[in-house]
Amino acid sequence: MYHLTSKLVIYKNINKDSILFRLSNICQQLEAGDYVKEDLISDIYIEINRLLDISTIYGFDKNLWHNYLAFVLSMTENPFTLVSEKVGANEGTVNKFARNDFCIFKQLFDYKFSKIEEELGIDCFTVITNYNAVVKSEQIFNKSVSEKVQQLSHAIEQAKDDTELYQIITGFYKTYGVGKIGLNKAFRISTDDKSGILCPITTTSDILLDDLVGYESQKEELLQNTEAFVEGRRANNVLLYGDAGTGKSASIKAILNQYYSRGLRMIEVHKHEFKELPEVIAAIKNRNYRFIIYMDDLSFEEFEIEYKYLKTVMEGGLETKPENVLIYATSNRRHLVRETWSDRSDMSQDELHHSDTVNEKLSLAERFGVTIGYYKPMREEYFNIVTTLARRHPEIKLTDEELRSAAGKWEMRHGGMSGRTAQQFIDSLLGSYDLS
Repeated sequence: MYHLTSKLVIYKNINKDSILFRLSNICQQLEAGDYVKEDLISDIYIEINRLLDISTIYGFDKNLWHNYLAFVLSMTENPFTLVSEKVGANEGTVNKFARNDFCIFKQLFDYKFSKIEEELGIDCFTVITNYNAVVKSEQIFNKSVSEKVQQLSHAIEQAKDDTELYQIITGFYKTYGVGKIGLNKAFRISTDDKSGILCPITTTSDILLDDLVGYESQKEELLQNTEAFVEGRRANNVLLYGDAGTGKSASIKAILNQYYSRGLRMIEVHKHEFKELPEVIAAIKNRNYRFIIYMDDLSFEEFEIEYKYLKTVMEGGLETKPENVLIYATSNRRHLVRETWSDRSDMSQDELHHSDTVNEKLSLAERFGVTIGYYKPMREEYFNIVTTLARRHPEIKLTDEELRSAAGKWEMRHGGMSGRTAQQFIDSLLGSYDLS
């Protein structure tokens, strides 16, 4: 194995502490005869344990060695993979080195561990190449990455020649991208210095816009702006404002699911993290994706000044916001920054140019080119939401009149009429009654 990994060129930047290189070094020791058997077996089991950890995180199954090698190919960012992400297979001298590396990975795929097992009296490699994983909940592993990596692994297994292998891997980069930004759909700001500024959110909602009942004009306006953005046309930052529980956040989550396959990614940022926005934008501005920076429940009290960082990023700094980045925010406040009656007074006891303060507060909301209002439904709209949601569950046998009566009582005890209240009522029915 060592004689293979030592010949890598394009993928030479793979972490030397990776399972691949550590197993390669173990094989070198074995071939040289320079080892203590018990120590070498212990080192092998450490790498097998690391491999099992990765396989659990990403839900790998069957041949874990193949899945791991496909994972390495999919996650390694270098100039070649980043260019392939944008254009796929392309002409150039670098392809000679890339084809060489792909052939090495194919040989690593086909590597036989039987000699190692016979010499050391172990069978762990046989186990990991014929693995029957325990069925896991999607909440436990990163399904978004798992499915893509196992698809790549299977395709490499079936590759007939070097040309097909090259097309498979570069085609994967073009379709899905490379690294954590390419393979994941959503991110948050990382607190771990080793993982960079962005950390993947591995389990996201699968909600779609069609799942949200009502608010058709609002959804249409949101779709039009996002469609333009994804297609590379001019688009605006978006503020969704209005009453609580009306579907503002759910609409944005649904947008991610609808456009993810077309290159949309989303980064969740909280207001205490606004200082990190320049670093976030620097990390994504040259990638082949469209990024929505998502700010949920955005509002500021009088004493909070974080909104000034946001204003600078949106419009006002020397470095313009990249064309592949938009900001989508939700808020219960139309103007985001808390206003008081003294703000609206022409007289102020402690400020000479009082109108300047008012303008500064209002200017943040004005930097959202699209503002969409979500308001509490009227009574008939609320009952329509309830009955529509209920009919998606055949096990709910209540008539429309029974639903209306029960839903009316529910909303009076649980915060009034809204889409959220309607969903909570349906969840209560599904959980509290014997609907079998």
